[in-house]
Amino acid sequence: MTTDGTPNASRTSSTSRTLRKLGSTGPEVFPLGLGAMGMSALYGPTDRDESIATVHAALDAGITLIDTGDFYGMGDNELLLADALRGTDRDRYQLSVKFGAQRGPDGSWLGYDARPAAVKTSLAYSLRRLGVEYIDVYRPARLDPEVPIEETVGAIAEMVRAGYVRHIGLSEVGADTLRRAAAVHPVSDLQIEYSLISRGVEDTILPTARELGIGITAYGVLSRGLISGHWSKDRSGAGDFRSASPRFQGENLDHNLALVETLRAIAERKGVTVAQLAVAWVAAQGPDILPLVGARTRPRLTESLGSLDVAFSAEDLAEIEKAVPAGSAAGDRYAAAQMAHLDSEK
Repeated sequence: MTTDGTPNASRTSSTSRTLRKLGSTGPEVFPLGLGAMGMSALYGPTDRDESIATVHAALDAGITLIDTGDFYGMGDNELLLADALRGTDRDRYQLSVKFGAQRGPDGSWLGYDARPAAVKTSLAYSLRRLGVEYIDVYRPARLDPEVPIEETVGAIAEMVRAGYVRHIGLSEVGADTLRRAAAVHPVSDLQIEYSLISRGVEDTILPTARELGIGITAYGVLSRGLISGHWSKDRSGAGDFRSASPRFQGENLDHNLALVETLRAIAERKGVTVAQLAVAWVAAQGPDILPLVGARTRPRLTESLGSLDVAFSAEDLAEIEKAVPAGSAAGDRYAAAQMAHLDSEK
């Protein structure tokens, strides 16, 4: 690796199973994290028993970091994880929890609340639902435009000093916000979408994070299944927010699935799946990047774990870049109303 954490193209790149550290101040974690959102919300019908079995399988495989949000399924995701983790030694896993998203009884999105009092209230509820005494990484889901980031981070810092939180993280914020937050308290990592077709982080956010010693927890590494190699045009339906996502619509979808086919040809030559190639590519962008996989079933988890054995030569990486260059996707990664809440896109 080069001194700034980027891959050295003259060497073979592989994720392996070496622990990764979330920034200069965060915990060491298994090189793949589990995102639990889809087990409770947004991706259509769920199977609670299979979800719990998948969490158990992840722990058995060595995965340590599990990511959730207090608004996933209106608290259901935290309750599910409490059931799945009950009886497991607390030092075997780390919980990353997002807070602040406001939702109505009908599931509608109402905005964000990251006032200091809301920080502490949300934390109290999450601790109770999860059945734990502390959260490993606590982070606002989005920047609250009505609250200076210094006030939000300052409130979480109080909870760190009180022992209820171990590390402070952020989500989907831009470079300036990162700097302002880090001036108040060390930030372990920034959770942000990063995949072969979502590479906006590379322009200014990733360099700033590296300058500040902040790690990247990359979600959407398969672009919500779009570049998994398993998606088909008739997949999304009722209860699945992808049915309204720009990248899954009409000609955008046709274009994006054509990109997947170019990746499939490369993956097949390497003897891996498209999903494994895509996850491994994200991990290969630097040891300071932790891919989160949103596996909802044990077979999908097993497939994602296979990405840890994928090695890339400089020629492989160049071929992938040529097949799917930055900016090649059609459509925004969120609908317009949601894009407006992304400090990372401003």
